[in-house]
Amino acid sequence: MATSLLQMEGDDSVHLHITHSNLKSFSADVRFSPQMSVEAVKEKLWKKCGTSVNSMALELYDESGSKVALLSDDARPLGFFSPFDGFRLHIIDLDPSSVTTGGWLEDTSLVEKYNISEEDYAKRTDSFRKFKEKRVSQNPVAAEAKTKENHMEDLCANFKVGDRCQVEPGEKRGMVKYVGRAESLGPGYWVGIQYDEPLGKHDGMVKGTRFFECPPLHGGMVRPDKVKVGDYPERDPFEEDEI
Repeated sequence: MATSLLQMEGDDSVHLHITHSNLKSFSADVRFSPQMSVEAVKEKLWKKCGTSVNSMALELYDESGSKVALLSDDARPLGFFSPFDGFRLHIIDLDPSSVTTGGWLEDTSLVEKYNISEEDYAKRTDSFRKFKEKRVSQNPVAAEAKTKENHMEDLCANFKVGDRCQVEPGEKRGMVKYVGRAESLGPGYWVGIQYDEPLGKHDGMVKGTRFFECPPLHGGMVRPDKVKVGDYPERDPFEEDEI
């Protein structure tokens, strides 16, 4: 009893681990004031788990898993039962028709899904399909560019692996190492570059796909309109701009 009185007199909260008889996946760590009544504790827990106060029984367990007390008197303060940090407060739902029974709050496969017919969906004016159709009608050119699989293919006609090139922005120089599609990056055509300097982001592998080989941080995948091929020799790092 001395320990209980000491906890009641203090203002420090106690940190308890919460479990539930019906909700197997439910787990929470909650702080309580030892001066809170058992009824107030139940009110706080009701908001977290859905079990009503009148249908809730509480059991207190120590860190070894041994049952310490049944919190049967709603008027007593929590501190009376000598809870300590790390103890477990177990919720028992006594209501057989509770929302927590039957797994409804945990297993979504038990919930009946709402299905709408294609005809009814087509009649709706607030659907995503209608929104998308409106966007396409407002900017058909942009929509087509986003979905075309041959986007920028024509710009790649004069590119071939091994060509020297310069990439904008930044006038970065390097060599063409890949020309073609890259589905993981988006529809259309891409150009893989091995930069002369470590100005890239990878070694030719992007999102798990190997497009080409190059030293780390020397690789880049860019759109063809950012690339110019031609006489772009590797720059001399010791070259001075003025004599």
